[in-house]
Amino acid sequence: MDATTSGTGHSVQYHNIVEKPLSLTFQRQQRHCFGESTPGDFPLAAKPSIVLHVLTGCNLEPQDLASLEATCSFFRKPANYPPDCNLSIAELAALDMCRKRAIFKSVSPEEGEIIKRRCGGTWKLVLRFLLAGEACCRREKSLAIAGPGHSIAVTSGGQVYSFGSNSSGQLGHGTLEEEWKPRLIRSLVGIRIIHAAAGAGRTMLISDQGHVYAFGKDSFGEGESGAQGSTLVTTPRPVESLKHIFVVQAAIANFFTAVLSREGTVYTFSWGSDARLGHQTEPNDLEPHPLLGALEDIPVVQIAAGYCYLLLLACQPSGMSVYSVGCGLGGKLGHGSRTDERYPRLIERFQALNLQPTVVAAGAWHAAVVGRDGRVCTWGWGRYGCLGHGNEDCESVPKVVESLLPVKASHVATGDYTTFVVSDAGDVYSFGCGESSSLGHSAAADDPAAAQGNNRHANVLRPELVASLKEKKERVVQISLTNSIYWNAHTFALTESGRLYAFGAGDKGQLGVELADQTERAKPERVDVDLS
Repeated sequence: MDATTSGTGHSVQYHNIVEKPLSLTFQRQQRHCFGESTPGDFPLAAKPSIVLHVLTGCNLEPQDLASLEATCSFFRKPANYPPDCNLSIAELAALDMCRKRAIFKSVSPEEGEIIKRRCGGTWKLVLRFLLAGEACCRREKSLAIAGPGHSIAVTSGGQVYSFGSNSSGQLGHGTLEEEWKPRLIRSLVGIRIIHAAAGAGRTMLISDQGHVYAFGKDSFGEGESGAQGSTLVTTPRPVESLKHIFVVQAAIANFFTAVLSREGTVYTFSWGSDARLGHQTEPNDLEPHPLLGALEDIPVVQIAAGYCYLLLLACQPSGMSVYSVGCGLGGKLGHGSRTDERYPRLIERFQALNLQPTVVAAGAWHAAVVGRDGRVCTWGWGRYGCLGHGNEDCESVPKVVESLLPVKASHVATGDYTTFVVSDAGDVYSFGCGESSSLGHSAAADDPAAAQGNNRHANVLRPELVASLKEKKERVVQISLTNSIYWNAHTFALTESGRLYAFGAGDKGQLGVELADQTERAKPERVDVDLS
């Protein structure tokens, strides 16, 4: 039956396949990929486009492509096919999948070769680098950011909504008025945003073209005296000093800001007057400085900033690794001491744990990592139980959260003495400081009559399932919570369907709704915005 006359109403197109009459004579013949068989056999090498279409259409992982090369000579021999006739079919498939990424579409051949060299010399390793960045940062997907008093929500199509506190213009609407409901930033309509970062009184957005837009306080870091920039920016404005760098991620700390380039290079602003980040600059310096040291020739896929330190997830041919730099108080740099590090230093503990890091999270004073096998490690200041080890002790090296071993984790988020873990099944666990009801436990406490003997502000020393989210019967894919010591925390849970749920502090409208006679909400409620 012809496809156009079936029940679907859609025609199926088969391109470049020559129709031949069916032969009903069956013969046993040895068929080879390169056509070294009886004349008339169809060699795969004669139509490499078919093979490429199958490989790229299946979205194979880089390790799958490497396995094909290892097990069959057809996949490792030169394919004699453009754009590079010397590449194998597996390498061409990896290159094709790289080109499908928004951030890679504008890469010139020369830039591509630079990225390939940094990643280890093959397009399969470049693909692994790109996929790792997308997985840990939700790049090119919908996301929500629970900033200090204000909130940013990005749709899968790249539109941006903001709401909450706006004392510095950090909502980007051209005013200083608070917004109690999600409001579209209209000046960005037509620009696809793929990543966002929020700090105290400032916001940074990154487009699929690598451009950075900033608004709010015009500084890239607070000084120790608490001074801010001389002017306030109330609408998104391109960061001129970054116009020659294709940026894919930003992280805002208290004393500095860091950005990550498409090539995996990290640049930092401010907080370098005492070479705290390996360079000598004034606190109000508006120029980015490349992060020197061990990572100069190693591509980074994710950056995470705490109050006064930076974590970096690096991608090497041998595997993933984590580096840290900055203030070491509380052991939050993970090296077994409390000393500062002016240059990025490898956290060696993961090798002893045989854990391949895939996601890093930097809380104000503590940090967390998820491994490829789903294990979760935490370290740093353990106040209020934010490390999940059943006590409030500090840990100066990463330690596996034993009570989470039955759970395969896929995502982790950290705040000010608070930690959330998302399982591969979409369940959410939280532990640490219960202030502002931001852990999501004891949801019934929203009812004063039901709150007796049910303290929604109680600290949690070990991971507990957030039952109030489980009741939504939706798979959670991202958690974001306030990472600041100056603001009461609020929390976002983003589901696979694009629904956004919020709970915690809501005194400035950061929950996306005006609370009646309350300043916080323990029960997750849906925010009136569709991020799908």
